[in-house]
Amino acid sequence: MVRLMVILMLLMFLAILLSSCAPGTTGHNETRRAGFLWGIWHGWIAPISLIWQIFNPQVRVYEANNIGWWYDFGFYIAIIGGFGGFSLVRRKRR
Repeated sequence: MVRLMVILMLLMFLAILLSSCAPGTTGHNETRRAGFLWGIWHGWIAPISLIWQIFNPQVRVYEANNIGWWYDFGFYIAIIGGFGGFSLVRRKRR
């Protein structure tokens, strides 16, 4: 039981840490536009951002202040690679 609580606390801490650079938050510099690497990062934390948006409407899943095609490319690579990759690590039953 203690081990389960420790794991849950670590997962919550990790979720908060990962969402610290979420798109649309006030901490984002408005003069610098999000590029390819920010697109990858925002794609990886998209599920956390989606849940966080329920409690804080300023948080967005997608950064509107981006450089265009490169941000979109990074975002979709992370979405497809991050969530599609789960099927590669599952064990197949025989």
